[in-house]
Amino acid sequence: MRLKGKFSHVELTDTGRVRDHNEDSIGSIPEIGLWVLADGMGGYNAGEVASGIAVKTILDLVREACEREDRAAVESGTGYMRQTIVLRDAVLRANKIINQTAQSQPQCEGMGTTLVTGLFYDNRLSIAHVGDSRLYRMRNNRFEQITMDHSLLQELVDRGFYSQEEAQRSTNRNYVTRALGVEPNVEVEIQEVDVEPGDYYLLCSDGLPDMVEDEDIHLTISTFNDSIATVGEQLVRLSNDNGGRDNISVILVRVLDAFPAAEGLLQKIRHLFK
Repeated sequence: MRLKGKFSHVELTDTGRVRDHNEDSIGSIPEIGLWVLADGMGGYNAGEVASGIAVKTILDLVREACEREDRAAVESGTGYMRQTIVLRDAVLRANKIINQTAQSQPQCEGMGTTLVTGLFYDNRLSIAHVGDSRLYRMRNNRFEQITMDHSLLQELVDRGFYSQEEAQRSTNRNYVTRALGVEPNVEVEIQEVDVEPGDYYLLCSDGLPDMVEDEDIHLTISTFNDSIATVGEQLVRLSNDNGGRDNISVILVRVLDAFPAAEGLLQKIRHLFK
C-alpha cells in the first residue's frame, strides 16, 4: 500500500545548547507511512551508534514487510497486514543487534537507546515505544500524550507519589527503566489508535518535553498550523531558548486524507454474499 499525498510532515534533529554531539537519530519512509525516532545513550559516539542501528533496522525490516505485503496482495487479492506484529518484530530485532554490537565492540559497551515509532495503515496507527521518547496527538485542538514513559518518575506517578503536573516540573525525569540494547530481551509497548484526517502526531525525544511544557507544545502547533515546517522549527527553537540541555528531535505528521486499505477482488466478492 502506498500512501503518497496522505500526510504532510517535518523531521528535525538538533544538538541543543549543551551537548557537544547529537546521539538522536530519526528516519522515515512516508510512502509506507513509517516514522522512527531514537534517543541514544552510552557515552561519546556509542549512543549515536545505538540510535542509528535502531532506526536503520526498523526502516529496513518494515520496508521489506510492506513489499512482501504488496506482492501477497497482488497474488491473493487481499490487502491485509498485521502492522502491530511487523512493528514489534522490527523493534525486537533492533534490540538484538544493538545488544550484540555492544557485547562485541568494547567502545560500544553499555550503549542503548530509547525509541518511538509509528506505522500508518488502513486508517490506523500502530505505535511501538521503549523508554521515554514520546508520541503525542492533537485532534480537534485537543492535545494528549499517547505513550507513557518507561521511567522511574512515571512509575512514581502511577503509584500516586507524584501528580502529572508535579512530574513535569521534576528534575529527575531521565531515569529510564527500559531501553533497546541494554539487555538481550526487551519488553516493547505496542498500541494501536484510530486515525482521522486533520490529526497531528508528534514524535519527540525527551529534549523537547524536558524544556517545553505540554501546553506550550500544544499552543505552538495550534498557532503555526498553516506551516508544519514552521511548527517543527519553533519547537526546536523553544527547546533551545529554554536551555537546550539535551539533543532535540521532532517528527510532526499531519494526516491530510483517509487511507483505507484497498480491498482485493476476493474481499469484494465476500461482501456480496454477506
